[in-house]
Amino acid sequence: MGGTAGFVYSTVPVVVFVIALALLSTKAAVIAAVATGVVLTVARLVRGERLLAASGSLTGVLVAAGIVALTGSAKDFFLLGIWVAFAGFLATFGSVLFRRPLTGVAWNLLHGGAHAWRVDRQVLRAHDIATLAVASVLGARFVVKQWLYVHDATGWLAFAKIAMGTPLTVVAALVVAWAFRKTSKHLVESPPAETITQEQSELPPRRGAST
Repeated sequence: MGGTAGFVYSTVPVVVFVIALALLSTKAAVIAAVATGVVLTVARLVRGERLLAASGSLTGVLVAAGIVALTGSAKDFFLLGIWVAFAGFLATFGSVLFRRPLTGVAWNLLHGGAHAWRVDRQVLRAHDIATLAVASVLGARFVVKQWLYVHDATGWLAFAKIAMGTPLTVVAALVVAWAFRKTSKHLVESPPAETITQEQSELPPRRGAST
């Protein structure tokens, strides 16, 4: 997630936008946020980061700036993040309802897609918990930010974006990491008993064994 540097890169343009908005026009605030994003991207490229990773935060700022340019409303700088959170909540919560929690799907894909992870109740339960943790973070972001958006609280929208951004993402990531570790321990480090029995039955008989 980029660690401390990633947190800084994602929050500085937002802080600049809100400060500039308090002192200048909406157009000037958008320009200041975009300029900040460009400077940070250049700094990341100079540090040797790949273009795709370095331009991630700038892309979000540009899209947000484009929305504000179309609507003329400063609060729309946060509109994309609000609806991305809502879409993410629907995807994660829906996957649990359909008994295919997305964290489990992701783990299986990372391990070649060859594991029957949904058969193991403990593994499935772990991914239900992990996916619901992610859904809770995304749902909370949507509810809080949408309420602030409706009430035209642009400054508080910026605060919510920062406070509910990296800190809550770290909490959800820890739960997902726990589910990944539990799954690997059950299915990779300690394969199911029936699999071991099958492998043993395929071995040739030892010498001296009765037939």
